[in-house]
Amino acid sequence: MALGFKSKGKIVKLDIPKTWPKPNYNFDQNPLMTTKIELGRHLFYDPLLSIDNTVSCASCHSSYTAFTHVDHALSHGVGDSVGTRNSPVLINLAWNTSFMWDGAINHIENQALAPIHSSVEMGDDIVNVVSKLQSSEKYKSLFRLAFGDTLVTGQNVLIAIAQFELILLSTNSKYDKIKRKVKNIEFTEQELRGYDLFKINCASCHKEPLFTSGEFENNGLPIDNNLKDYGRVIVSQNPLDSLKFKVPTLRNIEFSFPYMHDGRFTSLFDVMDHYTSDLNSVASLGENLKGGLKLTHENKIDLVSFLLTLTDKDFLFNPQFAFPREK
Repeated sequence: MALGFKSKGKIVKLDIPKTWPKPNYNFDQNPLMTTKIELGRHLFYDPLLSIDNTVSCASCHSSYTAFTHVDHALSHGVGDSVGTRNSPVLINLAWNTSFMWDGAINHIENQALAPIHSSVEMGDDIVNVVSKLQSSEKYKSLFRLAFGDTLVTGQNVLIAIAQFELILLSTNSKYDKIKRKVKNIEFTEQELRGYDLFKINCASCHKEPLFTSGEFENNGLPIDNNLKDYGRVIVSQNPLDSLKFKVPTLRNIEFSFPYMHDGRFTSLFDVMDHYTSDLNSVASLGENLKGGLKLTHENKIDLVSFLLTLTDKDFLFNPQFAFPREK
């Protein structure tokens, strides 16, 4: 359970809790393979995927911080460029039906194209990336092991990265152990009070056990006049989607600050203060948020106490997710 997946020869099976919903990703169509995962892991950590060979996927998605970055609010890319959003965490992606804060990508095997092509992220293109990988003896060997051919293709680059990302399964927090009825592990009184508050105030968007609905919501944030990011409406062109962003998972939230799509809040108490204040009241604001949440200072402490039970250190410090050091 701690590793999140089981390997039987070349085939890998995610160790999914029995009470969880079925993943949306079709593993029958494209089974996880150890060789493809290992190739994807090398690609994920390799700055070769960027135009100047300085930025990797891991530059914005660190394994030790729930696969996001924590040292600045907005993602940084090639040439000291700064993006417009905070990088989302990479957790339990097999259940996702859309990717990125605005849902611009609808399949995990296409997702890596967006940062590779973005001028404020990797600034490259997949054709050039393939050319660089094809000239590498290391990657020709890894592609042969994974796909039976030394020929590097853009499709197989994307599949391999997706395979690595799909094993990033977090299911072993204190919350999970309590749900599995692990002996001698229970919520404290404070955590239990926080859990009750969570179910009343937060669970409609952050649904258990994934702690996200996967939907897009307006959570009352006023727009940043410098970034002018209107969220989902950019993709959908539906005015009702203005200022809606994908609901993030709360798993490992202790480690994934700063918070919100633009990283404007540095602590969970800042987030709580936002939800109990006068939220930006526009047509797309969620019904349950109109007027703000009614939480006392003590309620906020209890709620944060519960959120800390979603920390999964087996996930955060799993060596199989970390940089692939040469053996």
